[in-house]
Amino acid sequence: MVYYRRHRRDATHKSIVEALRKLGASVVVLADVGGNCPDIAVGYGGKTYLMELKPPGGKVTEGQLDFQAKWRGGPLRVIESVDAALRFIGCMRDAPPPY
Repeated sequence: MVYYRRHRRDATHKSIVEALRKLGASVVVLADVGGNCPDIAVGYGGKTYLMELKPPGGKVTEGQLDFQAKWRGGPLRVIESVDAALRFIGCMRDAPPPY
């Protein structure tokens, strides 16, 4: 049997997931998968986006940077706010820079 360690989620995580779902996006929480997998996968407008959710000023770990460098799928970004998440999926202008 496989056990996953539940990672702590802050208010930023909850507000971003709620806003995306309210918009009509599909959101799968991956935070407990491990292996430096991003926190959420978002389906919107026929595309899939991966997001590493951090509180403002939060630091990306070396493992997360390594995951991003090796990722060969769709876009992956560090997201610190609801606005940044919405910009990333194309609902607002000026997408945040990748890692």
